[in-house]
Amino acid sequence: MNLPWRQNGAAQGDLREQQPDSEDQLSLIPAWSVVLAVAVFTAVQYLFHVVMPHHKHELLPMRLLMGYSWGTAFASYVLLVGYVSRDIKRRRMPAGLWMLIVVLMPGGIGAVVYFLLRQPLMQPCPHCRTELTVGCHFCPQCQFQMAPVCGRCFRGVQITDVYCMQCGHDLAEDHAPARLRAYSD
Repeated sequence: MNLPWRQNGAAQGDLREQQPDSEDQLSLIPAWSVVLAVAVFTAVQYLFHVVMPHHKHELLPMRLLMGYSWGTAFASYVLLVGYVSRDIKRRRMPAGLWMLIVVLMPGGIGAVVYFLLRQPLMQPCPHCRTELTVGCHFCPQCQFQMAPVCGRCFRGVQITDVYCMQCGHDLAEDHAPARLRAYSD
């Protein structure tokens, strides 16, 4: 199933090259969740416009408003459950427990609890395979440099920066590894 936000194009490939550690968040919503959300939205519209009595035609705007708002709320909740089902696996958390919490707690409170307590994303060090959080600049086991940092204040910098944004240090003096150096003329 080819969803609109999962288009394979040159622009999306260029964006992923610029931000290799950031993942497209919409691609985490599974196809079953999208299909179920459309079905839920359609069922709510059927409920409000066919099943419920509509003898008074002056209430049509209210029925339309209520049908679309409740349909959108329920469909969004289904999409949220689909997103959480994939995000749990990515963060290596107990899937059964968190899915029960998200689905069974009333009013979306379970999803709020999940987003407050979820674990950070982990990635392996390319040198020693130690599991590290995504934002680490150096591996604590082997001192492998994972991301470009300033040589003076050791804060993270972009690969295209010439000077550190925090202390103004010239980054060309740091002799960063070739894989982390900015492209220069």
